[in-house]
Amino acid sequence: MALNIGKNIKQIAKEVLINEARAIENLTHFIDNDFEACVNEILQSKGRVVITGIGKSAIIANKIVATMNSTGTPALFMHAADAIHGDLGMIQSEDIVICLSKSGNTPEIKVLVPLLKRRGSKLVALVSNKNSYLADHADFILNATIAEEACPNNLAPTTSTTAHLAMGDALAVCLLEMRDFSSEDFAKYHPGGSLGKQLYLKVEDVFSNNQLPIVKPETPLKDVILEISSKRLGATAVVDDAQNLLGIITDGDLRRMLQKESNIAKITAAEIMSRDPKSIDKSEFAVKALQIMQEKSISQLIVKDGLKVAGFIHLHDLLKEGIV
Repeated sequence: MALNIGKNIKQIAKEVLINEARAIENLTHFIDNDFEACVNEILQSKGRVVITGIGKSAIIANKIVATMNSTGTPALFMHAADAIHGDLGMIQSEDIVICLSKSGNTPEIKVLVPLLKRRGSKLVALVSNKNSYLADHADFILNATIAEEACPNNLAPTTSTTAHLAMGDALAVCLLEMRDFSSEDFAKYHPGGSLGKQLYLKVEDVFSNNQLPIVKPETPLKDVILEISSKRLGATAVVDDAQNLLGIITDGDLRRMLQKESNIAKITAAEIMSRDPKSIDKSEFAVKALQIMQEKSISQLIVKDGLKVAGFIHLHDLLKEGIV
């Protein structure tokens, strides 16, 4: 196989993406009554969704299974070749089987389809050939017909697998929306990683390990500096006797004050504090604290419990939790 270094690599890549983008856009013409009936059948089913395929279709089937499971539709993968060698036992009569195939005429599919029909399972064909064995025997057809593959020989599964993946996403999102699947539901299925933490981790889960730096308005500057230094958060809240928030003093406020003032002996917290500082209630999601910090270019935020100062949440706390 000889190299052809004279070809324009960037142009080839652009043509592939244009080809696949057009194919996906064309799928909108195939969202028909069968697609709608398939969604309703899955919604009303008491069984699971079993997705099967062979070759590249099996890889796409695995991804669709993962998407469905994470968005509230119980699904499992069954390899079409393994199904006819024992794995067919995983399918129950109430399950709905989605079979992915570009041609719809592969030998494994022709063996598998009659066995599925005998078990009484509803069969969905996600296929790029409506005039195929699979489409002829399916209860529902999800049409993913394409004009051609992105491969110049029109052989390697490229555009066809992309189209099948997109149709699978369309199916999963329709099911998600019909179930009113919320961000809170999403968090239940994604408790690990940054996505899950954004959806369930609250400020009160994060800030409590920090010390609470607070001073009164009449606190002398020396004691303000000691409070900020000892609590290691780069700031202190200024509060009244009931611990209601009056202001904040940060490292930056101290530096700016020292640049302007030479006689600092009689300066108090009230004279250098910033009034109406940004704060967040402890019941808010931690990701909201991150958004405020990013918008205001600050690294710490006062946490409140009602009107009272409860603590501080620092950008480092969110980094530790993997939210950033």
